[in-house]
Amino acid sequence: MKRENVIIRSGREEDANVLAQVVAMGIGCEKTLREYCGEDYLSVLREVVLSEHSQYSYRNALVAELDGVVVGGVIGYDGGMLYPLREGTYSVIQRYHANVPSIVDETSAGEFYVDSLAVMPAYRGMGVGSALLEAICQKAFSEGHKCVGLLVDSENPKAEQLYTSLGFRRVNATMFFDHSMWHMHREDSK
Repeated sequence: MKRENVIIRSGREEDANVLAQVVAMGIGCEKTLREYCGEDYLSVLREVVLSEHSQYSYRNALVAELDGVVVGGVIGYDGGMLYPLREGTYSVIQRYHANVPSIVDETSAGEFYVDSLAVMPAYRGMGVGSALLEAICQKAFSEGHKCVGLLVDSENPKAEQLYTSLGFRRVNATMFFDHSMWHMHREDSK
């Protein structure tokens, strides 16, 4: 597969199952997923994706298609919208799982935040993740954002290397979901 065969497009409602998996893979820890969303976390995340006013809404997503199959996705939003979007996320989760723990703020005003990025395992190593990340950065910059931010697990040097190769740099260390993370930024070059 060549990277140019990948089509990047806006997320749609019919992408909810894949986008729920993208969010789950982005969080990465099944224990955390169960703690926040309950045992059937993929079904709950699907409902969150279908909610138009949540962090993980399909409206905040781009997906990668290969031969008509969605093989990955990326979700991002204006960091200044974290609180209303998180409120929308929690309102859906609380319908299924009463005890939603609070989490630290992973973003803030002044950055477009890449919340979740994942590629289905069979399609990794083919440039899909790079294409998705580049596309969401270009979307953010075209909307007037000057900075794109993301978190990467400090114990995932392969992911950090990808982000660095695409122009991201470390700005600080932080803890998120009990993991040591690097907060990285990419500035608009214009």
